[in-house]
Amino acid sequence: MSNDVTSLERDIEETRERLAGTIDELLHRAHPRTIVSREVYTMKAHFVDPRTGSPRTDNILKVAGGVIGAVALFVLIRRVAS
Repeated sequence: MSNDVTSLERDIEETRERLAGTIDELLHRAHPRTIVSREVYTMKAHFVDPRTGSPRTDNILKVAGGVIGAVALFVLIRRVAS
């Protein structure tokens, strides 16, 4: 009986420690600074190959083309509206 109680107390303490570790990890993941750094890494990885450090020209050209197209569209709309 005493052995069962000791085993149960040990199991409860181990579960409590695992739960505390999980809560700490969730707090870290949900922290705004962690979220921002993760998003910055994702954006950088879109434009720079993380393994080689070389620029991904295909993605850069797609974004540049989109920006140029949007600016041209705004200029065209302004000229037509004038």
